[in-house]
Amino acid sequence: MAVVSRRPVALALVVVTLAACGPTQTPSAIDRLAPCSGDDAPTDAYCGTLTVFENRDTRQGRQLDLNIIVLPALSPDSKPDPLFFLAGGPGQGAAQISSLVRDLFRRVQTDRDIVLVDQRGTGRSNPLNCESTDDSLAIFNEPEEVSFARLKTCMSGYDADLTQYTTTIAMDDLDDVRAYLGYEQINIYGGSYGTRAGLVYLRRHGDHVRTAVLDGVAPTDMGLPLYFPRDVQRALDLLIDDCANDTPCRATYPDLGPRIHALMDRLERNPPLVAVTHPRTGERGEIRFEARLLANVIAGTLYSPMVSALIPAVIERAAQNDFQGMLALASIGDTGGPSNMSIGMQLSVICAEDAPRVMAADAERESAGTLFGEHVMRSQRLACEFWPKGAVAEEFYEPVRSTVPTLVMSGALDPVTPPGWGEQVAAHLPASTHVVIPGTGHTAGATGCGIRIIRAFIDAGTVDGLDTTCVAGIRRPPFFVSPAGPDPTQGRSEAAR
Repeated sequence: MAVVSRRPVALALVVVTLAACGPTQTPSAIDRLAPCSGDDAPTDAYCGTLTVFENRDTRQGRQLDLNIIVLPALSPDSKPDPLFFLAGGPGQGAAQISSLVRDLFRRVQTDRDIVLVDQRGTGRSNPLNCESTDDSLAIFNEPEEVSFARLKTCMSGYDADLTQYTTTIAMDDLDDVRAYLGYEQINIYGGSYGTRAGLVYLRRHGDHVRTAVLDGVAPTDMGLPLYFPRDVQRALDLLIDDCANDTPCRATYPDLGPRIHALMDRLERNPPLVAVTHPRTGERGEIRFEARLLANVIAGTLYSPMVSALIPAVIERAAQNDFQGMLALASIGDTGGPSNMSIGMQLSVICAEDAPRVMAADAERESAGTLFGEHVMRSQRLACEFWPKGAVAEEFYEPVRSTVPTLVMSGALDPVTPPGWGEQVAAHLPASTHVVIPGTGHTAGATGCGIRIIRAFIDAGTVDGLDTTCVAGIRRPPFFVSPAGPDPTQGRSEAAR
């Protein structure tokens, strides 16, 4: 993960989001919230805040208003146990993506309220934002020292004690919200970093959890971003193999793996100055296309198999010194508006919980032999050298053990939370099942099949008898072999079927 705010090449454990809305509501919650207004939340949802102490131990000094949105159940016979949605990042505000959550989780919202809370330091809960104001092509070549200088300026300007924004503290906040809204039992969904938050909530407040869904697991002992180069390399190797086993892709892009390595080697030795057009603003100019930019673009693109279907074609053009397609991939998600990723909160979590356990020798070992080296972890690791670090108890890193029914989900092609992490966590959850969805990237629950499985699991309250047969029909999207897209005359190869 790079420490570059707002830009899609800034890799964070970003989760694909979900959503819903409606007319009924838990009476005690209605008493404490009001109908939402404005463009930032559905108008048929309920909005409000809960004030907590920034320092939960001393209960003195600065207080924070936690932003809350409740999407009420659509059915008049709604269940009393809502779904609490835990966002990714770390740094993403859950309440800020309420409309997206409503759209993807509408099946769940039929019978249950959906509760979204901007975790402290995100969204509208004292956000620790740190965005670049540079909207030009120059951002793609921003030197590390400029990025670090901006972070230090933001750090000194926050109205916050940055040691008080760890996951454990935030999950105690979340339980306060649960009690404040009057819910005795809840279901939790965590995606990406939200799975770490969910695991911590299970450990500390599991008596209030009816079911848990952990989608794209990032456990507490993951050591972000230590294994990122290894896991991204795995996803890229799968793409290369799938292209080689696909007749149209193999014919159009032979020897894809060696071509990618040759391109990276060339950019490492002598990065070219290339003429490009900014995909969003239309600005024309030149940028130095460096190896670190290529590494981050590929890593970010691999999150989505639909988008990564373009990688072979874009690599082909880049090998001919045409980097416009690569720049377009780098800009996916850049709308020009404010980001919903609070970099300050992200660093407050990772620098306290992960960085102290990652030694330079570890980083060198795990990045060795990968295409990505330290390109996708260097900036963040260096930023943690000066970022304040909160206290983290040793038990935080121990496996979470719980008898709460838990659905663990992984995308088979996920470049950042691959199935191995899900297997590791599920081994300590005796009432769990681990569902791996083929042809799927980061956060498997965003697929139609994934949502059906989640809804069935939450309704049943158990993994026993859970129907997961829909996963058998999912495949990687076909590769683009021309500007028009995939080859329409040929199906998938035998190996890919």
